[in-house]
Order: sequence, then C-alpha cells, then structure tokens
Amino acid sequence: MLTQQQIIDLFEYKDGHLYWKQSTSTKIKKGSLAGSLSNQGYCQVGVGKKTYLVHRIAFLYVHGWLPETLDHVDGNRQNNRIENLRPATRAQNNRNARVRKDSVSGVKNVKWHKPLKKWLVSLRIDNKPSHIGVFEDLELANLVASEFRDKYHGEFARHG
Repeated sequence: MLTQQQIIDLFEYKDGHLYWKQSTSTKIKKGSLAGSLSNQGYCQVGVGKKTYLVHRIAFLYVHGWLPETLDHVDGNRQNNRIENLRPATRAQNNRNARVRKDSVSGVKNVKWHKPLKKWLVSLRIDNKPSHIGVFEDLELANLVASEFRDKYHGEFARHG
C-alpha cells in the first residue's frame, strides 16, 4: 500500500480529484486529472502495476491513515470530496447502500411476501436479521421501514 508521503509526492488533491504532480509516461502529463472509471462506478488510478481506488487515496492523502472501509456519505461513488468520505464498518457501509435494482417494491427493506400477499418489512438490527412486520399498503410499509432505519441505522440510514 502507498504511504501518505508517496501519495503527496505523486498527486495534488483538489475538490475530490487527484492530479498528477509529474509526468510519469507519455500518456500521463503533469497537472492532468489522474484516474479513470471502474466497471463498478468508482474512480481508480494506477500507480506502478497496482490499481487504487481514488477515494481511498484521497482519504489517506488528507488524514494519513486508512480505515478498513470508507463510505461515500451521499452514495455517489464518484464524489470523492473529503467531506463526503467517512470511516465506516462494513455493516455501516451496507446500511448506506441504495435500494437494490431488482427490488420488487422499489423500497429499501420492503419485499413482497407471496404466501401472505402483503409487504414484508425487515432489516438488520445489531447485525441480526429482524422481521418488523407485514403490511397491506406499500406506503405504510415504506414509512415503517424508514422509521426503523432512522432509529437503528442512524447517520448511515439511506432511504432510497
């Protein structure tokens, strides 16, 4: 892993972006934006023969240390402004995830329960799956799920 000093020597960090401090090849010019977009939607940059995620380099650049997991507060994987990056546990990072694309309800922590023909609300509380209740109305299920996320997930609660 790169050290903070190596990163400072290689890059300038400004407004969530990394810029090369020196030309390192014919393709990389001093002052040019460093990195590209990964298939997962993160900004990444190659240093030597290794690829690093820009948000991790930015955090190390500013703070001098790296947590195991970093969370993008606004959920935007390309927003690497330091105020949008916070240390998190893996569980906290998962709490801040967006609603899954394959969600039938379109609502986080709410799924259709076929046998009951009702909306089921469940989420993880203290790292254990918790069944909250079943509801005929999706809007009510969404409200209940939202209240439980606020209560148990705190600042990492994401509602969309």
